[in-house]
Amino acid sequence: MAERRVKVGSSVGLHARPANLFVTAAKEQGVKVRIGTADGERGPVDAASILSVMGLGVKSGEEVVLTSSDDERGEAAVAALAALLEQDLDAS
Repeated sequence: MAERRVKVGSSVGLHARPANLFVTAAKEQGVKVRIGTADGERGPVDAASILSVMGLGVKSGEEVVLTSSDDERGEAAVAALAALLEQDLDAS
C-alpha cells in the first residue's frame, strides 16, 4: 500500500478551484487514490470525487493522508498528488 502525509498548501484549503484541480489530477492517475484527514476524523474518501473531497472540509495547512492499494503505480500517483497539494492551488 502506498501512503503519503502532506500539508495542504492552498490558502483556501481544498475548496472550489483547488479541489477541482486536485480531483482532476486524481482522475488522471489511472489508479484509485483515497484522501482523508491525518487525524482520521474525516475520510478516507475517493480522491476522484469532487463532492467527497470538498465534503472533507480540509483547511489550509491541515495535514491529509493519501493512500492507494496499488503498490507500483499507486506510489507514483500518491507522490504526484502530494506534490500538487503542497502548492497554493488558489494562487493566480
